[in-house]
Amino acid sequence: MLDIRFVKENTALVKKALEKRGYAFPLPELIDTYDKRRALLKEAEELRNRRNVVSEDIGILKKQQADATSQLAEMKTVSDRIKSLDEELRLVDDKTKSLLLIMPNVPDDSVPVGEDETENAEIRKWGSPKDFEFQPLNHWDIAEMLDIISFEQGSKIAGARFSLMRGEGAKLERSLMNFMLDQNTAKGYKEVFPPILVNRETMTGTGQLPKFEEELFRIQDPEFYLIPTAEVPVTNIHRNDILKETDLPIYYTSYTPCFRREAGSYGKDTRGLIRQHQFNKVELVKFVAPEDSDDELEKLTNDAEDILQKLGLPYRVVALCTGDLGFAASKTYDLEVWLPGQNRYREISSCSNFTDFQARRAGIRFRREGKKGTEFVHTLNGSSLAIGRTVVAILENYQQKNGSVVIPEVLRPYMGIDKIS
Repeated sequence: MLDIRFVKENTALVKKALEKRGYAFPLPELIDTYDKRRALLKEAEELRNRRNVVSEDIGILKKQQADATSQLAEMKTVSDRIKSLDEELRLVDDKTKSLLLIMPNVPDDSVPVGEDETENAEIRKWGSPKDFEFQPLNHWDIAEMLDIISFEQGSKIAGARFSLMRGEGAKLERSLMNFMLDQNTAKGYKEVFPPILVNRETMTGTGQLPKFEEELFRIQDPEFYLIPTAEVPVTNIHRNDILKETDLPIYYTSYTPCFRREAGSYGKDTRGLIRQHQFNKVELVKFVAPEDSDDELEKLTNDAEDILQKLGLPYRVVALCTGDLGFAASKTYDLEVWLPGQNRYREISSCSNFTDFQARRAGIRFRREGKKGTEFVHTLNGSSLAIGRTVVAILENYQQKNGSVVIPEVLRPYMGIDKIS
């Protein structure tokens, strides 16, 4: 959430940022609401001052046993008006907050300007796509031949966009989870395993609500939401906390199942593991001082890249353009892994700096050493990695002509085998 004072003082900048995003937002309405609030506050303050003066006058008149009828009448009129103003202020504050909650973050100046993903900027590549001596298969064909994933049984159990991992497929999923967590904890991230059902306040804190309610799975009685990513509960670990400057930076890593309705994705990636309603993911979350968040984003991205490099999976890093940038993000790098079965790069991780956008919504502050007052922290997060998509990448990049799949060397201690056949 943006600071309303920042929006008021930088209206032209905010308007330009919204235009770069291609985001329709009633900015004039928000500014008018803010101006109305200031006018109401001014009137209320003046009336409270007047009430104090009249109250003193009434006290003097009563001591003098003089008539205070007119002053008492004025006091009632003033008090009634203050009560009315307080109610108007409550409504204006509610409206201001509701508007700010659906207003996106301001993109960083370094974010490329563009309308959609076709205008994202490639930053670098790692590894070279393998030249196969045969026509590489899609992962769903490989999985069917090896009997390690059943899309049919997943659909029977739950419905479309669900899968059942079987045998060495299930073990590969678990091995990747453990491998990623071990790599991250070795880099100083603290492992946590949070609830996967969260309340409305938690979803609002990270920006999923109220804007993206249609993307979420919701339980009604009592009301809970299934998390779309571990970013949601892990960021909210420190909701409404005031941290010490010496606490920062704080690094967390977490494995969780994730749940997304995939609203609006009808007809997209209907086969395979790319777009599922339920999937597993390992996440990285950071809480840092504002002056460090740019560097911390680069480090976070490098930590996610390191997993892909150790797995020997070719990938590229792209900077998302303004039109493809997530609602809460100020800047995002996507890691896109090469999938030979699809002959294209596909997203496997997003690494984002949210500046103080989430912290302001969730009330996450810190106090600097020897200074009064508090500041909002900056939050960051990144996938390390989406496990299902990593399974896809391994099956497609390590497939062999005889139908087997070689296990990346770093995973062999976890799998206990060097290939699936």
